[in-house]
Amino acid sequence: MNKNKASLGYDFIKGFIQENPTFSLAVGMCPTLAVTTSLVNGFWMGVAVIFVLTFSNVFVSLLRKVIPDEIRIPVFIILIATPVVIVELVMKAYMPAMYNILGIFVPLIVVNCIIFHRAEAFAYRNPVLNSAMDALGSGMAFTLNLMLIGGIREFLGTGQIAFGSAVFPKVPLFEPAAVMLTPPGGFITLGALMALLNIAVARASKRKKSESQVG
Repeated sequence: MNKNKASLGYDFIKGFIQENPTFSLAVGMCPTLAVTTSLVNGFWMGVAVIFVLTFSNVFVSLLRKVIPDEIRIPVFIILIATPVVIVELVMKAYMPAMYNILGIFVPLIVVNCIIFHRAEAFAYRNPVLNSAMDALGSGMAFTLNLMLIGGIREFLGTGQIAFGSAVFPKVPLFEPAAVMLTPPGGFITLGALMALLNIAVARASKRKKSESQVG
């Protein structure tokens, strides 16, 4: 039981560092760069991906023993397309403004590399609970990545961060750099964050190695 719980815990947390979709695996780059002009855009895109990823992982895992290997990709597409349609309909009905902002990247979740990668690399080979935890961990990590990138770009590009009706600070703190709201700004932010994460991981690994040698 404890071993199973530990496995489930690892399947959840690995998506934040070792298999972080954005900063470690570098998948799902199109929506990462395209929709992260604000924190709120990143949040709702991430929520949509969490829903689709969890749905698809669970059903791929449930059906993995009956899906012929030769046709697994078309089956994955069908299983992924179903929750994507649900997300589209819900957003069109209840969040039309956000749906228009996210635009083509909502239906393109069907071919998002993160969804396919987790279906092929994990859900197709593991039990349902593990697949669900893998999806939740990867999806939440992706959401935090989008919010972080979007928040940085929005703040540097406008001098403020807005979430719904809340705006902080009320008055821009500095002269905004409009380039941060353009594609080059997205690449700059992503590259800087990837570099910082790699440096932090390398230092932590080096420190751990030194401690083990001393011990």
